[in-house]
Amino acid sequence: MASFTLQGIPVSRGITIGRAHLLRPAAMDVKHYLVAQEQVEAEVVRLQKAIAQVQLELQTIWSDLPTDAPTELGAFLDVHALILSDPMVSEAPLDIIRTRHYNAEWALVTQVDVLSAQFDEIEDEYLRERKADIQQVAERVLKVLTGTADQLPHVIGVDERNANMIVVAKDISPADMMQFRDVAFTGFVTDEGGPNSHTAIVSRSLGIPAVVGLGNASHLIVQDDWLIIDSDAGVVIVAPSPLVIAQYRDRQAALLKARKKLHKLKKTPAVSLDGIEVSLLANIELPEDAHAAMESGASGVGLFRSEFLFMGRTGVETQLPSEEEQFLAYRQAVQTMKGKPVTIRTLDVGADKPLDHNDHNILNPALGLRAIRYCLKEPQIFLTQLRAILRASAFGSVHILIPMIAHAFEIDQSLAMIQQAKDELRAEGIAFDDAVPVGAMIEIPAAALSLPMFVKRLDFLSIGTNDLIQYTLAIDRADHEVAHLYNDTHPAILQLLDMTVSAANKANIPVAICGGMAGDIKLTRLLIAMGFRELSMPSALLPEIKQEILNSNIAQLEPIAKKILRTYDPRLVQEMLRGMQGQQFT
Repeated sequence: MASFTLQGIPVSRGITIGRAHLLRPAAMDVKHYLVAQEQVEAEVVRLQKAIAQVQLELQTIWSDLPTDAPTELGAFLDVHALILSDPMVSEAPLDIIRTRHYNAEWALVTQVDVLSAQFDEIEDEYLRERKADIQQVAERVLKVLTGTADQLPHVIGVDERNANMIVVAKDISPADMMQFRDVAFTGFVTDEGGPNSHTAIVSRSLGIPAVVGLGNASHLIVQDDWLIIDSDAGVVIVAPSPLVIAQYRDRQAALLKARKKLHKLKKTPAVSLDGIEVSLLANIELPEDAHAAMESGASGVGLFRSEFLFMGRTGVETQLPSEEEQFLAYRQAVQTMKGKPVTIRTLDVGADKPLDHNDHNILNPALGLRAIRYCLKEPQIFLTQLRAILRASAFGSVHILIPMIAHAFEIDQSLAMIQQAKDELRAEGIAFDDAVPVGAMIEIPAAALSLPMFVKRLDFLSIGTNDLIQYTLAIDRADHEVAHLYNDTHPAILQLLDMTVSAANKANIPVAICGGMAGDIKLTRLLIAMGFRELSMPSALLPEIKQEILNSNIAQLEPIAKKILRTYDPRLVQEMLRGMQGQQFT
């Protein structure tokens, strides 16, 4: 067989070599037929039994999780169980059977298609990829209905005939991943997914190479094909020659040696060669993620995206997470961090991330009623969350981060709401930290251009580079048609970053970067040379960023950073960045 290469999205680091094991989706060829009126209720019962069986399977898998399993797996299994019990998944297909007389499989796929279309309209990349949760839950039910559950080999060796297994699939659910714990799987290749898909998140937490978003890899790759995954480059080599395999084995050995060396840096502070310390923080989505943050040696949590406690609900206020539910989640993260600061971003939903899928701005959701705009319009939801966050502050170091602020009145109203929450808790005799720091996300150009009103009123700033780039360059980062224009080193972006760090330093308040730029090792030296001393990123990226800082001399990098800020030729900027990254210090 002739060798060929597939290009996808790299979501973890490393190289692996092995044979392909294909997982076929049950939903590819579901039967579509109408059932007779007298058979409708029997069809309803058939679907109900399948759903009940999957609920039991998920509970069993969760209870059998090994102690060394990534915390993300348990959290994702909980999410899948919640989705399966949601009426939009468990009840709506039954109505389709009763009203349209569709067979169970067809009714389920029809409803999932409706929900998937709603998720496709969400602008936020992470949340948009959460439609995979619904699809994976449905996939599991379909496997029960059709009797097509995938089976993995029980024994996998490492010899030429039975090599390490590389899983190839359209997509992989967290529950399916549990099938792999007893076999020697070494990599993932999927047609779908992105940087925040379950496959991406779990592969990063396990330290396993993965490439996703390959489109049609599961159709091009044949069972037992030899594969090489280069997850640094986002490349999958199919049927490589013996010479190519040998070359990659050498690279693989070198990477393994480097990874072991990085792990030894866990307790080492991120201090540059000229003695400047940089705080490396972790971004988390769920309270369970705090364990990975601690394991990576993070100095704290720089961004807890609290909206994931709210998503997947109908939007009816009584069905939103209660104050107690939120408090327990925040407290869990705070206690896990053992005194290290936890920065909780207040609810960032609305418009592109609707709590109610029937209520969102179809004209331009990125410019709609979202984040702090939504919270100030729904003060009771906001107040409930603030009370929960403040209650958690009695158990450790908590910072409150307000997203998408652009106006002075938004700052004033947010601070007033926080004060109201404090007054209520104080009157009720409930403990909280009265000195909780309050900061703002700098993610709108208007905010970066009016920093004096921020630094006078707030305790810290955090730059969300993903949205700042999107709004500054007028590029929807979810639109592949303009993705090539998304440029984190555009002169305008670098100028806004420089203005923000300068204003914060002048006012003597902390400023962090919590967007994607913070975890990009190609930009680490530029950011610290510009004056940033707090970077927040996914936990798995932290060790290599720390090593880059340990090998840097910030004083010697500063002149190059200043030169980059004066340069408007993108080719020269990239040339200087490469020079920065490769610079050796004595």
